[in-house]
Amino acid sequence: MNIDTQLLHEKTTGPRQSRLRTEAVNLYYGTFQALRNISLEIPERAITAIIGPSGCGKSSLLRLFNRMNDLITGARVVGLVELDGINIYDDSVDVVELRKRVGMVFQKPNPFPMSVFENVAFGPRRHGRHKLGELEDIVTRSLQQAALWDEAKDKLGQSALALSGGQQQRLCIARVLAVEPEVILMDEPCSALDPVATLRIEELMRDLARDYTIVIVTHNMQQAARVSDMAAFLMMETDKAGTLVEYGPTSEIFTNPRDKRTEDYITGRFG
Repeated sequence: MNIDTQLLHEKTTGPRQSRLRTEAVNLYYGTFQALRNISLEIPERAITAIIGPSGCGKSSLLRLFNRMNDLITGARVVGLVELDGINIYDDSVDVVELRKRVGMVFQKPNPFPMSVFENVAFGPRRHGRHKLGELEDIVTRSLQQAALWDEAKDKLGQSALALSGGQQQRLCIARVLAVEPEVILMDEPCSALDPVATLRIEELMRDLARDYTIVIVTHNMQQAARVSDMAAFLMMETDKAGTLVEYGPTSEIFTNPRDKRTEDYITGRFG
């Protein structure tokens, strides 16, 4: 294995409860099957990395957990997707409330064309919190959690678009934190960032994992090794449906994978 095992951070000991769970999930976009028979359990207060070659369904799997695939015409889910034991695809589930509990950070920073303050306050306002003092507390706390307060506290009234790329991504994380989620989904959050900004986001993820369940899609194997506690490796079958090849603790996936295909991908033989 040519991945430096020193990149694997020390794992916390003791069992963690499952926060998210899928059982025999199949995802279709019209007649095309994007995911086939995906079953896994994602522990709370940990980082789970979804890895695999382009087109294998990593982002589609991530979007299952807050029903973002619902926005795609023809998307259909068969099987069970649970948050704290509740089937999130049940007709009784409030999707707005679900997306409050399960926030998402996208590949490219997408701040709103408004001030730094209003970006962070946007979500709480949508959920009925309008008192200025309360919003000020939320904005301060969220920016502090996102490790952006020191850099942004004197720029709260300025356009968020004036921030650097790394700052914009941390602002987007603060925007998610402002609505007090339980789970944070991150779809390649560092792919558009330079190495210094990437390191800041990785450090932030490790800090946030003390309180939040985090699921991240990444093409960067070193990043997956550095930040994640669990890793799920996906591949495409011949009909281009994504399947789960292997899932387990990151330290085992990277140093002692059970499947030869996992080892070949991690060591760069393909992908």
